[in-house]
Amino acid sequence: MKKIIKKSVSISVFLVVFSGILSCEKDFTDIGTTIITNNVFSTDKILVDIELENKEVDRIRTDNVTLEPGQYLLGVYNSADYEKLEASILTQVGIPTILKYTDEEFDTADTTVISTIDTVFLKLPYQATLTENDISDPTYSLDSIFGNQAVPFTLNLYQSNEYLSTLDLEDPTQISNYLSDEPFQKIGSELNSEFNYQFKPQREEVGELIYYTDTMFVVSRWLNNGNLYDKDTIKITTNGSDVPLPFARIPMDEAKFKSIFFDKYESAEFSSQEAFNNYFRGLIIEASGIDGSLISYAFNNTNPALNPSIEVYYTNTVVKGGTEILDTIKKNNSFPLNGLRRSYYNMGPSPSISDEQIKIQGTAGSEGSITLFGTADTDDNGVPDQLDELRLKNILVNDALLTIYVDQSADTDLAPERLYLYKDYVNPNSQAIVQSHLKDVFTGVSTFGGYLETTDDGEMKYTFRIPDYISELLNSETDYNPKLSIRALNRTDLILNDTIFRPYSWNPKMVTLLNESSNNGAKKAELKISYSKKQD
Repeated sequence: MKKIIKKSVSISVFLVVFSGILSCEKDFTDIGTTIITNNVFSTDKILVDIELENKEVDRIRTDNVTLEPGQYLLGVYNSADYEKLEASILTQVGIPTILKYTDEEFDTADTTVISTIDTVFLKLPYQATLTENDISDPTYSLDSIFGNQAVPFTLNLYQSNEYLSTLDLEDPTQISNYLSDEPFQKIGSELNSEFNYQFKPQREEVGELIYYTDTMFVVSRWLNNGNLYDKDTIKITTNGSDVPLPFARIPMDEAKFKSIFFDKYESAEFSSQEAFNNYFRGLIIEASGIDGSLISYAFNNTNPALNPSIEVYYTNTVVKGGTEILDTIKKNNSFPLNGLRRSYYNMGPSPSISDEQIKIQGTAGSEGSITLFGTADTDDNGVPDQLDELRLKNILVNDALLTIYVDQSADTDLAPERLYLYKDYVNPNSQAIVQSHLKDVFTGVSTFGGYLETTDDGEMKYTFRIPDYISELLNSETDYNPKLSIRALNRTDLILNDTIFRPYSWNPKMVTLLNESSNNGAKKAELKISYSKKQD
């Protein structure tokens, strides 16, 4: 299991200027933070009621039509504390601008070029860190890999029958969106040479250290008469270095590749990328199994050699008169997995959850739902009684800290380095569900918090600073008290072009939190408000 380093992050205090009280400025003895201490205002703290519930995520958007995640998950992750995840990918395939069997021309009428496929495979470069810089035998640690790496998962490749488009095919005025629970549409049988290929990264264990060794392989080059011509060592290098980089290689069925791809190189199907996308609609990379590892692959590297692709190596034998070999030409073509993509997440059954637990799991797993100020509403005005009472006190919010502890009796190996809060409510006019960012994240992304912290006594917790949002509620700037949702942070969450929250999720990490129950003792979830109030 990959070791996850937990970071302890200190959070600085907001500086807030209150224009509404400038007339009293001469009476202030301490202005410089949000905490006001003087003989006009008194300061105090209060713990307010909150309720945490589990929130199932049925589906999420997983395409790159309007937002490119860059990272895509492949594999299987299984934990007794969370939903099992099988993550698969559907991607379009790019073709070279000019695709010929050979670039050479031969004038002799009785000269023919016979092409022999030496090997064809799917290349999946790992994200890795070099640990021993030895050109002859480099070793790496893999980044972004989770789960039981000693157990293989099942992998199959298929041709897709689904035409991916940026526009909705049923309503071309709308942008397409593809959801995580939509199964793939397949054509024919598997394209990999070995059905139910058992996939796992190749590695070696030396003591407590694990090294990954998928850095090169040898291609045998064959003449048309079946004789061995040569052998080539295939490896990936970058930035002028001779040190090979690790990559997975999934052997593909040569006969099927020849029929679908190779025999049509100079045909109408390969005349343009658009024509090819209609002919070969995409490659399905399907993962399944009981257990295994979950790997994140990068599809948008600046170095094209590091992007996933279909690779074919073939040898051209130039023959005169049917028997005389004039020349032998080694070639290869690369078909990058670019264009439109989407993922399919096959989620397992929900695990058992105690009354004190909240399960947070990325992808299409689960989130938490938080109700602030409790649910008691004796006057039935749609506002919690505790919020009504605080509004009447006319207090000035200095700070508001929402603290939620981790249940460390559950699996914490994949605890997210950061969680995220957003609003989730029903528009009173359209009745549509609206999801939006909290005001505090615009004040400061880092000070908003949500980082995983470990206290001096070893307790793990997440803390959010939300004084602006609480001030909005107390000042009656909004006439509702929407529930907040808490989830594993996705890097796209912090793209703050507007107030709308877009619920993409490619983060597979997971953690179990403790709710507000008194059974959790000192580790129960709480919201602490620090405030100032003008003295009578």
